[in-house]
Amino acid sequence: MGIKERYAADIAAILARQGDNGGALWATADRRLLKGAPFSTLECVDYLLELGLSPADLPLPTAAQLILGAWRPDGRFRVYPQGAIYPCQTIWAALTLCRLGYAGDERLQATFRQLLADRWADGGWRCNKFSYGRGPETEASNPHPTLLALDLFRYASGSAQENALDDAVEFLLAHWVTRKPLGPCHYGIGSLFMQVEYPFRNYNLFYYVYVLSFYEKARRDERFIQAFEALRAKTRRGQIVVERVVPKLAKLEFCKKGEPSELATRRYREILQNLGLEK
Repeated sequence: MGIKERYAADIAAILARQGDNGGALWATADRRLLKGAPFSTLECVDYLLELGLSPADLPLPTAAQLILGAWRPDGRFRVYPQGAIYPCQTIWAALTLCRLGYAGDERLQATFRQLLADRWADGGWRCNKFSYGRGPETEASNPHPTLLALDLFRYASGSAQENALDDAVEFLLAHWVTRKPLGPCHYGIGSLFMQVEYPFRNYNLFYYVYVLSFYEKARRDERFIQAFEALRAKTRRGQIVVERVVPKLAKLEFCKKGEPSELATRRYREILQNLGLEK
């Protein structure tokens, strides 16, 4: 039995919520793609792909067109009909489309170029929104959008492009040491970060190690090795045990809190493969 068949009930539960936000495909009536967390358009598409749906399976082709409708000629994505466009929004929309098979699309190539040109001085990505006020820490990039961007750029081809991301990798590795809240959104490394969260939605140890394991600069760095060992120490007989999940997802089988997750463990094994620890 395949993944899609094993988690048919979870898939059905997510599909049943398509109209919850007032529009089609988990969007609002005015096509807000990140409204209604954890059941927004971008999130639900990601869940369904994680649960074994192919990009060709309904309703994902239609969802892809909905997301592409938010693309702008400058490469950014407007996931809300009004207001500022933040890098994190563009990054998330582009990442979802890459997971849907659009990495080679000319529109996504424009997005890659736009994001590379729009980095902050420390090499990461920073949203110009100050929900927590201003201070020295807000002059840094936002760690979570930077991690999302590095996940996105795994879909871009070329070693030269990876070298161009060394500063972003270094920014996140340095954060492992300082741990202080950084960026306008104040992402820190504390007790919540160290809890294994799945599916990948927030800045946490599991997602941090997963993404950085795809980058050579990180793999040979002692700070990354420390983070990986912290994650490995949390496994149970080689399996990932979910320590934190957003409450509205708690009833889904693939991410039950306190239990080993087959799909999370598949992601963990990708980390082991990237480190040469599993064939």
